[in-house]
Amino acid sequence: MFKLQLPTDPFWVKNVVESNIEEILTDHAYCEQKAATNAITLIIQNPNIAELVQEMAELVKEEMDHFKRVHAIIIKRGYTLGLERKDNYVNELIKFLKRGGGESKRTESMVDRLLLAAMIEARSCERFKVLSEYVDDKELSEFYHELMISEATHYTLFIGLARKYGEGIDVEKRWQEWLDYEGKVIQNYGKAETIHG
Repeated sequence: MFKLQLPTDPFWVKNVVESNIEEILTDHAYCEQKAATNAITLIIQNPNIAELVQEMAELVKEEMDHFKRVHAIIIKRGYTLGLERKDNYVNELIKFLKRGGGESKRTESMVDRLLLAAMIEARSCERFKVLSEYVDDKELSEFYHELMISEATHYTLFIGLARKYGEGIDVEKRWQEWLDYEGKVIQNYGKAETIHG
């Protein structure tokens, strides 16, 4: 799926997630909030690209709706949201971002941020698919199946914007570099009750 190099082992659901549903839901809620924050950051950094601003504004609404829906499940089950969790997986991916000042590096930096977002959405979609197929909880299975479809459209959005506005950049080559890097990073995950853990 999405050319990800390492699929998630269903063991993660059966032996890790199901033993601590409250923790996975809390982590998921914060993942949605961070996705909304990332979309806002893309608006702030690229106010001159009208299409990107409009798309990100819509995405913020959708991600916060997902946050609200996850939070509603948390409340319904008598759980507490708790404090924000660090996402070590995402923090490792951020290290791979190309950064640089000046106008010449601005487009490259924007494209890389879009590809980072696409990478996170791709892995989240893949995790939601595994959750929907293997979790022994009908409500969560249906919920994660629905969100899997949503995450796939987010991945497509970010990749599409990178390709459209990445003038002078070999976006396909850079995407392959992201896939290779993520393939190494994800080897250290799949053992914790977090969406990317």
